[in-house]
Amino acid sequence: MAGITQADVVLFIVAAVLFLVGVIGCIVPGLPGTPLCWGGLLCVSLTSRCTVSVATLAVLAVVTIIVEIVNNIVPAVFTRRAGGSKEAAWGSVIGTFVGLLGLGVGVLLGAFLGAFIGELIHDSSSAKHALVVALWSFLGFITGVGLRLLTAAVLLIVMAQGFSGGTAAVVV
Repeated sequence: MAGITQADVVLFIVAAVLFLVGVIGCIVPGLPGTPLCWGGLLCVSLTSRCTVSVATLAVLAVVTIIVEIVNNIVPAVFTRRAGGSKEAAWGSVIGTFVGLLGLGVGVLLGAFLGAFIGELIHDSSSAKHALVVALWSFLGFITGVGLRLLTAAVLLIVMAQGFSGGTAAVVV
């Protein structure tokens, strides 16, 4: 591996850890998934083996910030669209964290069940309405996760393009 410095190796390791934790963070609430992945791209861009332009890093930083903002708004918008209460929104968040204990599917079921229970706490007269709210809340959660994972994939593709010998650039 001629041409790779010790600093490059350290940056590669840090980038790999950031990407791994970042992808997990795209699914698990509370971890800034896409910013961690962007940090991994930044680390790799600082090595002697990858060329990613400053403009590309800047554009992807803005995209990352927008995705994180949208990710935090989408579930509430979806819940409100279904006529859900604040209790349903909080139930979804709490259920997601409780679902972490169940790992994997627990996170998904937790968000759904939390919204359902939260809406029933708000208004126990209509289980059907609570189910609709829970489904919309779940759809909002899945939409946010999908958007974050898509962004993480783009960051990984840009990093791979930077290793291919050319300069990674965002094509608009």
